[in-house]
Amino acid sequence: MNKSYSNRRYIIISIFIIVGVIFLVRLFLLQVLDNEYKLSAQNNVLRYVTQYPARGLIYDRNGELLVYNEAAYDLLVIPKQIKNIDTTELCKLLKINKDQFITRLEKARKHSYYKPSVFLKQISREDYGYLQEKLYKYPGFYVQARTLRKYPIPFAAHILGYVGEVDKKDLENEKYYRQGDYIGKSGIEKYYENKLRGKKGLKIKIVDVFNREKGSFKNGKYDTTAIAGDNIYISINTELQIYGEKLMQNKKGSIVAIEPSSGEILALVSSPAYDPNLLIGRVRTENFKKLSSDTLEPLFNRATMAQYPPGSAFKIVNALIGLQEEVLFPYTKYGCQGVVSYPIVCSHDHYSPLDLLHAIEQSCNPYFWKVFKSIFEQPKFATIQEEYNNWRKYVSSFGTGKKFDNDLINQRSGNLPPDSYFNKYYGKKGWKAITIRSLSIGQGEIEYTPLQLANLTAIIANKGYYFTPHIIEAIRNIKYDNKKYKEKIFTDIDPKYFDIVIEGMYQVYEGEHGTARWYKINDLQICGKTGTAENPHGDNHSVFMAFAPKDNPKIAVAVVVENCGFGSTWAAPIATLMIEKYLNGTVKPNWFEEKMLNTNLLSKN
Repeated sequence: MNKSYSNRRYIIISIFIIVGVIFLVRLFLLQVLDNEYKLSAQNNVLRYVTQYPARGLIYDRNGELLVYNEAAYDLLVIPKQIKNIDTTELCKLLKINKDQFITRLEKARKHSYYKPSVFLKQISREDYGYLQEKLYKYPGFYVQARTLRKYPIPFAAHILGYVGEVDKKDLENEKYYRQGDYIGKSGIEKYYENKLRGKKGLKIKIVDVFNREKGSFKNGKYDTTAIAGDNIYISINTELQIYGEKLMQNKKGSIVAIEPSSGEILALVSSPAYDPNLLIGRVRTENFKKLSSDTLEPLFNRATMAQYPPGSAFKIVNALIGLQEEVLFPYTKYGCQGVVSYPIVCSHDHYSPLDLLHAIEQSCNPYFWKVFKSIFEQPKFATIQEEYNNWRKYVSSFGTGKKFDNDLINQRSGNLPPDSYFNKYYGKKGWKAITIRSLSIGQGEIEYTPLQLANLTAIIANKGYYFTPHIIEAIRNIKYDNKKYKEKIFTDIDPKYFDIVIEGMYQVYEGEHGTARWYKINDLQICGKTGTAENPHGDNHSVFMAFAPKDNPKIAVAVVVENCGFGSTWAAPIATLMIEKYLNGTVKPNWFEEKMLNTNLLSKN
């Protein structure tokens, strides 16, 4: 009997020990390993508030402010903390309906029941003022201060770009960002994101049961300060950019202006354009859809993405190759039969024969076809492929057919096809110079972007070299020193051959028969070249390139106006006005400025 009771005692003791061990293990799990209850308790009294840095400002080359920040607020929610709130009143304060409220709350719960997420983005300062007074009535909701980009001058949208919320790809690529953060999506905002964004800080606040702040946790011992982003200075001349956008209103096309001595871009106009303020705040999504569906494609950056045959502007390149190959000389003359010429017709009748200088002045098609033919049909070449690749090597040295390694987002490379392209279509022995004769006058397969065309103009102005075109000038008032923007890139043409073509371009304005003689500016020595790019889908594109002054050039400009005819009709006067505006600071009243500003070519097309 005693033995039986003794066994029971050990069993009972064992049960108590086991139960005690279970409680100890469970307590250890709850207090040490499982932080769910700890987080829940902390979240009832502590709020972790990210301090978003002020995004860096953007200025032009003269220090004029182009982009700044304006206060805005995000409403955040912690679903676990929501208790007995008046949703009807809150919906009125937030200007949303009850269905939207429920949808947003469900989304927040899916994100996390215990962690904050954005409930409503970008509340204006005015709306925030009304909300702040009553926010204590809504436990679980609090406000996060943010900033929105503002554009005091509604221009240069394709250059500046815009800022938008991070997407899944952004979150995967960069650990810095969290859901709801903002990032540069295009233009300068995207390329220099790491400079502009700054560094986040953190503040830990104590809050009461009514969600009201009661001070900093441990007097801010664990707080960190946000560091503002770097201010950026870009090379754009604001007055010139604004003037260029005015000239291109109601037209499709682009203007690119470059400083030849540095490669800095002075103006980059794409038209039609849009007001960059349309893509900020809570209206951004709706406006983006509208702009994306617009048949005029205002979001498309024609200056860097559109590709056109350069037309007669490309004759300068063929002339330089002919001079370098010593199959062309300044005194070389070729005859022309005008509009009945064969196999390439001339755009107009003129006196004949012409030498090189006057062929450039008059833009004679048959002359440059014969130059092209002489470049190819030299005894030193055994095959058409050798002839073509020799010519292509020269053209490529002008930056043709490749993107620039610079800070402009979304470029296209233009087109300079390899010999395999023609072998495929004609067979290795099925083509020769006459087969691709359109290339002699900048037509056919060759294509330039307006940026490349402006760079070609800068090369001619510099007599054989260029600096990579770029938009950055300084960061934090310190001149941006990037070796790739300081390096001279030379063509395969000897500088001595540029003098005659520059003189020919000067005669385009000054000569008796120059194709831009109507736009001559008396106090400026401008060199230019008209072009007309054939367009199989409608009227031809008007093309023009020019630089000035003739000696020590300060600006090189390329203009393309789509679907409007000859280069001398539209692109030439626009380029001339841009040069006068930049060099003189103002434009004297004249008939062609009034025409450029007031003509609507979009209605014509």
